[in-house]
Amino acid sequence: MQGDNISQAIDAINKNEVVGIPTETVYGIGVNPNSKEAVEKLFELKERDDSKPISLLIPSYTYLQQLDLVTQVPEIVDLYWPGPLTAVVETNEEYVDGVGTKNPNTIGLRVPDNELTIQLLNEIGPLAVTSANTSGDEEAKNDSEAYEIFKDNIGYYLEGSSIHGDGSTVVDFRVTGGEILRQGPLKWPPSYC
Repeated sequence: MQGDNISQAIDAINKNEVVGIPTETVYGIGVNPNSKEAVEKLFELKERDDSKPISLLIPSYTYLQQLDLVTQVPEIVDLYWPGPLTAVVETNEEYVDGVGTKNPNTIGLRVPDNELTIQLLNEIGPLAVTSANTSGDEEAKNDSEAYEIFKDNIGYYLEGSSIHGDGSTVVDFRVTGGEILRQGPLKWPPSYC
């Protein structure tokens, strides 16, 4: 089912289903990061290698205060969120296997530039989200393309399209000043740093 009904997406997430989520980078699929059943479904649908961890989408920079982070996310990141920047940090938070990495606990965090998705995140909290594609294939850019890939294996598809059509820039902030792990639409560091 496709549409802009946040309550239907929340209902699907609460049933440990995978949901389709629009972001400005690529269209994504996501689940409750604390549900082993849901995260396993996500990996199975994507045919994803379980050594590739999933990041979290959060609703805002200020939401970081609700997370038990070891690494400080620099305030400059707030200038680029919402947007295509994933911040990798060390955390004391515990998520199920497949979400972030263990020993030490590390997680990628991003605030997506999509009003509908931010509304969903504000209502339900962080979601473990990855691109809507089977591993190695081209990423879906919108809900219709995602449906062509996954059909009714997704509990609900929020309507929307990506802007960039490419994955986010991933920066490891456990390193002073940040170290680029993957280059995306955003250039890091900013030229005025």
